[in-house]
Amino acid sequence: MPVRWRDAMERALYGPDGFFVSGSGPAAHFRTSVHASPAFAAALLRLVEQVDAALGHPDRLDVVDVGAGRGELLRALSATLEAATHSAPVGPRPGSARPSPATVVLLAHRVRLTAVERAPRPDGLSATIGWVDDIPDGITGVLLATEWLDNVPLDVAVHADGWRYLLVDPTTGEEIVGDRVDPADADWLDRWWPAPTAGASFEDATTTDGVGATARAARPAQGSSLTARSRSDRPETLTAARAEIGRTRDEAWAAAVRHVDRGLALAVDYGHLRDGRPVDGTLTGYRGGRQVPPVPDGSRDVTAHVAVDSVASAGARVARCAYDLVSQREALRALGADGGRPPLSLAAGDPAGYVRALAAASAVAELTDPAGLGGHWWLRQPVGVDPGPFMARWRT
Repeated sequence: MPVRWRDAMERALYGPDGFFVSGSGPAAHFRTSVHASPAFAAALLRLVEQVDAALGHPDRLDVVDVGAGRGELLRALSATLEAATHSAPVGPRPGSARPSPATVVLLAHRVRLTAVERAPRPDGLSATIGWVDDIPDGITGVLLATEWLDNVPLDVAVHADGWRYLLVDPTTGEEIVGDRVDPADADWLDRWWPAPTAGASFEDATTTDGVGATARAARPAQGSSLTARSRSDRPETLTAARAEIGRTRDEAWAAAVRHVDRGLALAVDYGHLRDGRPVDGTLTGYRGGRQVPPVPDGSRDVTAHVAVDSVASAGARVARCAYDLVSQREALRALGADGGRPPLSLAAGDPAGYVRALAAASAVAELTDPAGLGGHWWLRQPVGVDPGPFMARWRT
């Protein structure tokens, strides 16, 4: 029986046998920045150091990862912090994406790592990492949401004599047009998703694959060479306009920011702005390292790009502080991860070191590629602190 997309996604992703709750976890199906390179975790640790300084080095510094998967990011942060406690402190390394070992040692004794995930706690996770299914209250530090918002369930609408909900059969992915959208969703669409030009019709947008209009790939596949692709991979033709109603994402982000007493809330995700909304939507699926149709049957990831400007506005209303929205490329470069090639002189004096440095630079280049992961958005929302120290821009 067809249901609204929001209900179908909720069951498919977070039900008892849902994609994110059961099985081996998302890392077996797609590739994120966390999986791509240790440089991502290193840059985030540098950001944590900056937030710590802005907070005046509190006795306890929270790092909360929302939508933590199987804890990959926090495992990487924990390993770095633990290693630092067994190393002799040395001086800072200017230009490095990593904090100095001495700074990490000071952080290690105060940082509290917490994963927020609906799946059960994975085996082998360090006892230093907490595991909860709801965002804790009273966060002083950093709240991270890395590719979380794209999996917050939402409704999909089609412009057929005004905006109407699309209903989907969870077992086949087939869609039909439902009732007109309710007033709250209509208000969101009016503000954040411009109505299509005249002449569009739902029949124009149906496809022959039995799953309705599909979207561009945006999430790289785990273990493959796929990267985030732009909308230029298919000719732009005006068909029936689809809209992914991001009101639920706005509410989820606002609720997350509300849990931060002081510090920074950071969302990293792929998305779009009001002036560039995709006319036929972005809903898609991933399974086993491949992009697949978004059939919400629990066997695959079902994801849609984030209306990042709408989400940002919702968070700012809660925090009562301006936000900052930049590309991942710019954000990582500002944190010292620029992907530059090591000097050739290193090859002569330390060939093995040169090869290691070249490999590290290649990994950073993937994270900062503007046509792939580097095109993701970083939404930085300060709460109760001076935003300047950890919102610096990259200067060429």
